[in-house]
Amino acid sequence: MHICLFDIDGTLLSSGGAGKAAMEAALESEFRTPPSAGGVPFSGRTDRAITQDLFAFYGIEWSTANWQRFLTAYLGHLPRCLARHTGKVLPGIAELLEVLVLRDRVAVGLLTGNVRDGARLKLQHYGLFQHFRFGGFGDHYLDRDDVAREALTVIQREFNGSVDGERIWVIGDTPLDIRCARAIGARAVAVATGFHSFDELSNARPDLVLADFSDPAPLLDFFI
Repeated sequence: MHICLFDIDGTLLSSGGAGKAAMEAALESEFRTPPSAGGVPFSGRTDRAITQDLFAFYGIEWSTANWQRFLTAYLGHLPRCLARHTGKVLPGIAELLEVLVLRDRVAVGLLTGNVRDGARLKLQHYGLFQHFRFGGFGDHYLDRDDVAREALTVIQREFNGSVDGERIWVIGDTPLDIRCARAIGARAVAVATGFHSFDELSNARPDLVLADFSDPAPLLDFFI
């Protein structure tokens, strides 16, 4: 059995900035902040880590209560932001997922920094949610490596501990996706459809790097 764990933003889809806009809207509606988050980095990080940095930027106390306030507001704003922003499913993704889910010896899951409900809302908006039944999410962790460990625990539970790390494929668009694959002994596939160039991703030494999934054969060849 091969397991493909997909990142979401920049890998499966581009939301046109809807996620960031929903976070900024949540901060404004709950904490009366200005509309821009300055230089806080978003790419490849967990929602929890991004939010912690946003709170620090605006001088908001990091507490369980404030995190829950923010999260509820963010999930409330996200569907409207997805509807207002021009996004898309990235090249070849819809076709790749259709092929993968029909293969008996391949299972498809998620390894994403998005919180679970945010992941669901994004994937539902773009008609992709039905392909994924398990994964690791950014609800509880600051570090993507810990999300990968959560995903690995879920995989071993789903498949009775029978999946070897060499048959787990983490597919993402950032060097952090490659790093978290290595953290669980998995293989890494990098795709240059996000903010990082083909050369940047190649320098992080994934097992495979692609410009996009218009031609998925280099990945699918591993599953023959």
